[in-house]
Amino acid sequence: MWQSLVNAWKLPDLRKKLLFTALIIALYRLGCYIPSPGVVLDGGLEFEGGGVFSFIDLFAGGGLQNVAIFALGIMPYITASIIMQLLTMVSKRLEALMKEGPTGQKKMNQYTRYFTAGLALVESVGFLFLFDQQYGAFGDVGLTPLRGMLVVMTLTVGAVMVMWLGELITQRGIGNGISLMIFASIVSRLPGGLWRLFTEEPAWMWIAMAIIALAVIVFVIYITQGQRRIPVQYAKRVVGRKVYGGQSTYIPLKVNMAGVIPVIFASSVLMLPVTLAQMSQWGWAVWLAEHVGPSSWWYVAAEMILIILFTYFYTAVQFNPIDQADNLKKYGGFIPGIRPGRPTAAYLDRVLTRITFPGALFLASIVLLPTLLIKFMGVPFYFGGTSILIVIGVALDTMQQMESQLLMRHYEGFLK
Repeated sequence: MWQSLVNAWKLPDLRKKLLFTALIIALYRLGCYIPSPGVVLDGGLEFEGGGVFSFIDLFAGGGLQNVAIFALGIMPYITASIIMQLLTMVSKRLEALMKEGPTGQKKMNQYTRYFTAGLALVESVGFLFLFDQQYGAFGDVGLTPLRGMLVVMTLTVGAVMVMWLGELITQRGIGNGISLMIFASIVSRLPGGLWRLFTEEPAWMWIAMAIIALAVIVFVIYITQGQRRIPVQYAKRVVGRKVYGGQSTYIPLKVNMAGVIPVIFASSVLMLPVTLAQMSQWGWAVWLAEHVGPSSWWYVAAEMILIILFTYFYTAVQFNPIDQADNLKKYGGFIPGIRPGRPTAAYLDRVLTRITFPGALFLASIVLLPTLLIKFMGVPFYFGGTSILIVIGVALDTMQQMESQLLMRHYEGFLK
């Protein structure tokens, strides 16, 4: 890994991409500490450990606690992307737009951006009243219409800017920009949690946590990289004087084809009602906010069920057995022992269903693990299964992209 980083630094174009990515992430982290205008706070907001807003603040990289210009973080964009993905399954027009190639994808991205701005506006208004009623973030002057409008516009524009910074990394940097910004937000909170662990807990806790963390990392990498290879044989075709086909290859079906997306989907869907409940003062809402937090068993059980459902849903979005079977038939490919066409699609669907189930259970078990550590070992900080999967998944994806860039630039070809 270190040699790959050294080789990447030696190449001028890759070095520029790495520096550009680091610069954008640094700007994002800086925006998480610049307070919004009109807010009067002696220090950061104090959220209850493991509570709803503590969980949201984890993805905002401390921006919500500081009531910063990037307080909303990347969550509005993630929520908008989730809703657009769901709408493509029920709207024929959006489904057709997705199949139009780059043009349709560009249009979908535009819709997602507009939707992100709308969600950011709604969330900004909700957090505005939360900051005023529960934390007194506007001092003795209180919340005035002009000050409220200023804070709402700042948070909304900040969320849109975070989305834009993530897209800049994707276009001109290394890795997926949105994922890297979530990665940076989560990792930025890790040193503080580790410091509390080392200063407040005995030595045996350090050793146990180190062993558990190493085992989880190995397990996550093993499952993430695991795949079922479906052999494919292409028949020979004679076109003029040339012979095409005849080679053997395979279709790689990953055990965890959906990646960390189902975990993010489930977390976003569950956080919305709990957040709205905690912002209001109704009796049932207060009970919901107190008893259904990220560290409660009800929340974890609902999240595990949603993760399993979303894993199957997103896997179906990513891989369509019917389209794959049609493409194989079109180019003269077939799976040995399986007839082309509908039998091939049924076979692929059966295999995909079987390997998706352990992948879904894997994601659900990783989400359950931190809650068990908090309940039975008294770990003094919240670092959820969502965070673990995102950190490891993004790190693997970024390193694979760097490796592919290095292979492409070091490939000599037939002529030197």
